[in-house]
Amino acid sequence: MLRNDLRNVAIIAHVDHGKTTLVDAMLKQSHTFRDNQSVEERVMDSNAIERERGITILAKNTSINYKGVKINVVDTPGHADFSGEVERVMMMVNGVLVLVDAAEGPMPQTRFVVQKALEMGHRLIIVVNKIDRPDARLNEVQDEILELLLELDATDDQLLSPVVWCSGRDGTATLDLNENGKDLTPLFETILNHIKPMDADTQGKAQILVSSIDYNDYVGRIGIGRIERGEIKQGQAVTVCNYNNLQLKTQGKIANLYQIEGLNRTQCEMAKAGDIVCFSGLEKINIGDTVCDPDCVEPHKFVKITEPTVEMTFSVNDSPFAGREGKLVTTRHIRDRLFKELLKDVSLRVEETGSADSYRVCGRGEMHLSILIENMRREGYEFQVSTPRVMFKEIDGVKCEPMERLIVDVPDDATGAVFQSMGNRKGELLHMSAIGSRTRLEFIVPARGLFGYKSEFLTSTKGEGVMSSVFFEYQPYKGELQRRSTGSLVAFETGEAVTYGLFNAQGRGTLFIGAGTPVYEGMVIGESPKNEDLNVNVCKTKHLTNTRSSASDDALRLITPKKMSLEECLEFIGDDELLEVTPKNIRVRKRILDSELRAKARAKEKKGE
Repeated sequence: MLRNDLRNVAIIAHVDHGKTTLVDAMLKQSHTFRDNQSVEERVMDSNAIERERGITILAKNTSINYKGVKINVVDTPGHADFSGEVERVMMMVNGVLVLVDAAEGPMPQTRFVVQKALEMGHRLIIVVNKIDRPDARLNEVQDEILELLLELDATDDQLLSPVVWCSGRDGTATLDLNENGKDLTPLFETILNHIKPMDADTQGKAQILVSSIDYNDYVGRIGIGRIERGEIKQGQAVTVCNYNNLQLKTQGKIANLYQIEGLNRTQCEMAKAGDIVCFSGLEKINIGDTVCDPDCVEPHKFVKITEPTVEMTFSVNDSPFAGREGKLVTTRHIRDRLFKELLKDVSLRVEETGSADSYRVCGRGEMHLSILIENMRREGYEFQVSTPRVMFKEIDGVKCEPMERLIVDVPDDATGAVFQSMGNRKGELLHMSAIGSRTRLEFIVPARGLFGYKSEFLTSTKGEGVMSSVFFEYQPYKGELQRRSTGSLVAFETGEAVTYGLFNAQGRGTLFIGAGTPVYEGMVIGESPKNEDLNVNVCKTKHLTNTRSSASDDALRLITPKKMSLEECLEFIGDDELLEVTPKNIRVRKRILDSELRAKARAKEKKGE
């Protein structure tokens, strides 16, 4: 049976190309909101961190009604580190809107998500967004999209995908650039005409593939997925199975059944094949599981998720300030939280180590892991993490490392600095092209070569450069790379930083702390321009005599300290350092706090070399 009353589509694109803004406009035109309702921008970005950073982290479902047809829309992340969210929702949809910025054109993540859509055989609608930008390159971008589809071996049908020209901010779309769009009607019509209705088996035995997991304090775990076959009713007895674990078979009952209407979940008695539903009652349900009728237990194959490429060690905080600021500080707390994250993040891996106090956490990139760290500290956890490391593989007896496809857009006068940096980081130039007064460079570079590069890149391009990268493939090990060319300023004693001590220390490098900050021996309080660590005493006070007074300290002028964000700290820390994370503070510290023991360990290491 063809479900002519239903379309399931996902919006995929590179970061900042306007997916969530376009979904806002689609919801407004479909009258999902009341006419007098106050609606925030990027209403789909409901997570606090998403709103703060202006990025989408989690894939989310909504629905729109147009001419009696329900269009289920999945808004996906655009950042490469969250591409696992895109991969898993591809099983829920029948077609995709490929969103491309009218000025930037196809970017690394665009290539990645389009490739996944082509592998699934989905129909495409090309949406060129932000056509009202003054630097828009409409014809060139259209040609670049066609070249991308040819490179990725798209079928003839996919090469003939319709192109819709949009301005998500204004809520307009047109199929002809010679005509100005009035609303998004051309986009809705293209979805109905080009995305084929699902050929659903509504008479067969029930089968749902779970593609997402949510949690509610009242009903517990909530599974989200598309009904692949048959009908599902509230209160129905079911069997849960898994394609990759045929031994897994558990019995249960659908306690509550919901369909997505606009931004809300509406309880329903029954849903049939093709519908995207949410259901509760199965406490141990996981992403990739199949919910079946007990009389016909057939697990559905789940898409293979790309493996993680970056790892870090999460461990119990053992600094002198441990336990002062966090509520959840023990090994059990940290372990339970990390393994709980596995239930909803298919790209994450957590492994136990030889130590009872530490865990190996693997993810897609620094941002992927930094979002987990930020969520945990906001929840009251206190812990420490190591520097990010790439995950090596042995392929045919050869040590291989992950490579990234890096694209940078920089002013013409900044290309020299980028070439020099990429040369030092073992990068290979793939392509170079001029875009107006700017230059686009495309490199293949080791993933470890990009650790800490963002700050250097912004400095060398005077803040005007734009960079983005996505995993390319594993290639033979490229040799040693210097992670950092600067050293650390390390606190010499425990106490409180004072103006006099900081004034003497600021001549040695860039400080991270101000007066009145508690410090401990071995804590990193600044960056040294030399490639070596310096011990500084920021707690040192001026000796008082008959001719001096403490009030004379008021004349000392301190340079404003550099406040490091979580990502900047992860980029900064070296192999012999750790990052102490608490709900109130983020501190960089040495693994060995005692300066004498640290010097002995360093001397022993040099002797061993």
